[in-house]
Formats: sequence, C-alpha cells, structure tokens
Amino acid sequence: MERGTVGRQVYVPPPLGQLGRPMTEVREASGSPVVIVVGAASRDIADDDPRGWRLGGGVSYSALTTARLGLPTGAIVGVDEEASTASELDLLRDAGVDVRLVPLEHGPVFVNIERPEGRLQLCRSHSDPLPSGAVPAEWRASPGWILAPVAAELPPDWAAVPADEAFVAVGWQGLLRELVAGEAVRHIAPGPDPIIRRADLVGLSRDDVDREVAIADLYGLLRRGASLAVTQGDHGGLVAHGAHGDRDAALEMRHYPAVPSHDLVDATGAGDVFLAALAAARIEPRLVGGRIGQGFDLLLAAAAASLVLEGPGMFGVPMRDVVRVRMSEALDRRAAAPGV
Repeated sequence: MERGTVGRQVYVPPPLGQLGRPMTEVREASGSPVVIVVGAASRDIADDDPRGWRLGGGVSYSALTTARLGLPTGAIVGVDEEASTASELDLLRDAGVDVRLVPLEHGPVFVNIERPEGRLQLCRSHSDPLPSGAVPAEWRASPGWILAPVAAELPPDWAAVPADEAFVAVGWQGLLRELVAGEAVRHIAPGPDPIIRRADLVGLSRDDVDREVAIADLYGLLRRGASLAVTQGDHGGLVAHGAHGDRDAALEMRHYPAVPSHDLVDATGAGDVFLAALAAARIEPRLVGGRIGQGFDLLLAAAAASLVLEGPGMFGVPMRDVVRVRMSEALDRRAAAPGV
C-alpha cells in the first residue's frame, strides 16, 4: 500500500472461496448478546404505507443487519407512542434480536426527498435524548456495540457505556444533525465528541459534511488506531486508518468500489446497513473467513448495502445467504473487467 496523507489502495479482493461461518449460537458467559445496537427509531413519512410512515433509523436497520448476518444482537430502541407498535419491530424480533424499547415523548419523524444532487431531509419532529441508563446491567459486558443515532439523541455519556475492551462502531452523521420541526434538517460541522473519540469504527456519508473538509481533518477527531469509513453512494467510498499511538504517521487510505444494485426501490438505510455489516465483520471476523486484511469486510458491507436498496424500508435488509450471492456476483464482475 502506498503511504502518505493521500496514500491510496484500490481494493481488488482475491477469489471468494468458502466464507467463514459466524458464531450464530455463541453468547458471552454473562448472557450478553454479541453486539448491542443503540438509537432512536425514526418514522419516515411514506405515502405508500397505510400508516403514512415506515419505521427507520440507524438502530432499526443496523440491528436487523447484524442479526440476519448471524450475530446474536440486542437493541436499545427509543420509540415514540406510534413507533412503539410498529410492525417492523417484529422483523427484529423474528430475526432473533432482543429488543428493549425505551419510551420517548418525542421521536424523530422525517420526510426524505431523493434528488439528483442528494437527499433533502425535512424534520416533522425532533427526538428526546436516549438515556444511557437504559442498558441492562447484564449487557454492559457485550464485546460489540453499534451506536446508531439518527437525530443527535445520544448524549456524550454513552461513550463510557461499552467496556474498555469492547469494539464500538458509531454512525457519525446521526450526531451531526440539528432538527427543528417544520424545517429542513441542518448539518452541524464535525467537532470534538467523546462518542467519536471512543469509537473503533466511525461511518459517515460524504454528503453529510462540507466537501471542503479534508478526510485527514475528519480523522483528526478520532482516536489514533480507529477506522473512518466514508461512503459516497454508487461511487463506493474509502476507509482511512491511522497507526495506533502515532499521531504524526501518515494515514492509510483504502478505496473500495460500490456493488451495483439490481433495482433501486428505496435508498433509505444503505449507509446504516453498510456500517453495521462492516462492524459485524470486525466484531466477528469468522463472518468473512478472517479475511479482513484482504478487504472482505468491505465487500460484505458493500454487498449488503446494495441489497437493502432493492426493497422498501427495512424489508430490504438481506439475509446472509443472499449477501453471499451478491458478493460472488461482484467478484465475478470484477474478474471479467478489463485490466483486473
């Protein structure tokens, strides 16, 4: 890999072979799930749903993704009164997710408008904070965490909830939103945040920060040794990583290609699914046969993200076997491409 502040490596993985199998039945001796997902469930306005909305939010998409990939999953889900009875919560339960609902007087409600220049998101309702005390004591020893805010609902004290040795992934864009009912969602410039400093993996869409902000400056807000995954839709994205403990060392930048979807039905949730699948592979490397260094974690994440676009809302979150097929398709396509 070329090194430097703009060092890059284009990801071209080896043949797929037989993917490793995850720990589908293993839980910690304490009874904790392997991964805990936290956040408020949003209600996304949808004209084609009889309720007038669908359940969404990073916590919903992420928990369903990790569970369907085979990781025992627990979810702390903030819900307003309407969201508390959403049928989508049964998708989580049917996938084996241990769902713990936290009642909120106000939960996030969005209108998502897809445009060629990017999504316009309007706010119908903000979210109350999700208290860190909602985590059951027996879950605090869990080895994997995904903090998946959608409306800046996670206060800074969530940074201290996972155990020191736990792997923590964070959806950064959910901390960078200012919500005022009746107005377009405003993006907040990234700044120091205890949650981001705690993270081992941070996910962010390039559309959620000013294009003038350099990747190196974004990474400077993370702790050294963490990974920053920046998604760019159908252009793929990149992962930045800095050597642990050496703030003067150059960043490593690994670019990855997107995996094409067969049909675009609903663009909601792709970034959440990407981050959750990437975190799942980092938490349980056997999910990709231990081939993190060869980039199979990124291939898994890109394949899962391509599939969620092909269904409405959470119903597009794929099963593990379907993800494997999409990974094989992507590898065959790349192998047949000129110059690969």
